Amino acid sequence: MRHPRLWAEGFESCVKLFYLCRMYAVIDVETTGGSPVHERITEIAVYIFDGQNIIDEFSSLVNPEKNIPYHITRLTGITNEMVADAPKFYEIARRIVEMTEGCIFVAHNVAFDYQFVRQEFLRLGYKYEREKLCTVKLSRKLLPGLRSYSLGEICRETGIQINDRHRAAGDALATVMLLRLLLSRGCNEDLIRELTDISMKGLHPSFDRNIFRNLPEEPGVYYFFNERGEVIYIGKSRNIRHRVIQHFTGTGQAGKLKMRGEIVSVTWELTGSELVALLLESDEIKKHKPLYNRKQRRALSMYGIFHYLNEKGYICFSIERIRDVNALPLDTFPSKAEATEVLNAWIDRYTLCQKLCGVYDCPGACFHYEIRECRGACLGIESPETYNRRAELVIRQMQYQHHNMFIIDKGRHPEEKAVIKIENGRYAGFGFIDADCIDGMESLHDCIKAYHDNHDIQWIIRSYLRKKRVEKIIEY
Repeated sequence: MRHPRLWAEGFESCVKLFYLCRMYAVIDVETTGGSPVHERITEIAVYIFDGQNIIDEFSSLVNPEKNIPYHITRLTGITNEMVADAPKFYEIARRIVEMTEGCIFVAHNVAFDYQFVRQEFLRLGYKYEREKLCTVKLSRKLLPGLRSYSLGEICRETGIQINDRHRAAGDALATVMLLRLLLSRGCNEDLIRELTDISMKGLHPSFDRNIFRNLPEEPGVYYFFNERGEVIYIGKSRNIRHRVIQHFTGTGQAGKLKMRGEIVSVTWELTGSELVALLLESDEIKKHKPLYNRKQRRALSMYGIFHYLNEKGYICFSIERIRDVNALPLDTFPSKAEATEVLNAWIDRYTLCQKLCGVYDCPGACFHYEIRECRGACLGIESPETYNRRAELVIRQMQYQHHNMFIIDKGRHPEEKAVIKIENGRYAGFGFIDADCIDGMESLHDCIKAYHDNHDIQWIIRSYLRKKRVEKIIEY
């Protein structure tokens, strides 16, 4: 919802409006101990809160990949058995990034939860950064004179009910209720800006501040230009307005502040589809090589799962660095750990041999044969013909659903659809088409603008299709 009076008052009012209308990601984590560097998350809950209502939520136990001490189990009730089959953090990391994008990270004693989440992402090679708001500090400002500002004590004083104390969902939901109360007690934009360390210093003197009046709240790709008209940064977001303004707020690191001081203008391209935004962003970064996109200029896909036929006629799989192999991988991944996790899942599902899949290296039989989960291909007991039939199923499933297909997704407006084309198992490009024309095969082919295929693009598409839904897939 637009507020014309505030927008007319200029950029400072725009930023104030932004923080009044911001989404809050209220988060609580349970952990194996008190050190973010040495301990791990065992449970996380995220509530996306607009100041009035919860609009999205996520909670999950997390396998910490280490033992939970007894005294922690006594406090939280979370046991080693409970987390044994829970997802590891990297399996839920993307969901957390996407849910909290453009949000203020809120927690009771925010430094604890934020540092644990940030450290989990650092282990994955990703720098997670969000504006932070602490409900302890906010409570001290708006509820002075309490004996204690622990979550339990504040909730007792204010009548907020906590269910499942010391569990992530229960504590996070209580923090949502506390934040709602504090917002109703006179928490204004100036106080939020004070507590989130928001700064507007260091803008380029030629920066066109009026651009913020027109920023769309839709998915797409945005571009930052310097005074010479050079593209210095390219990003994508499901909400361009929130993401762009986020670049201009907060203290940030030296690199972020330096880039902010060089930006003179901002443009954007709407995509409707988040998948198209990812594809366009990847292509544009490779084409323009912006100064401040150094990380994205590196390959997203470092590792691949490859297959070959060994001397005995068995189909074998291996995980290799893509740059070290002169062949096309079946699938690509940012890390070896992710590739190994996927390959192990295929091994379990199709009773494949660990040795022939390169995940078990020792003389004789693989471990799965000893526990009767391998049929003996490693010893020559199962014939290549029988074994390869199952291995070929894996090869087919790791490739695109269809060798030739159109992926149909949301367009830039309700009467339009986005179309991504896969031809002969390779990405051919994307385009947009009137929603009424998606049943015409010729129209689908004609709307496509050609783009280059590469390992990063393959990973983007496959990863997206594994984890998210598109509107439709049409085989041709």
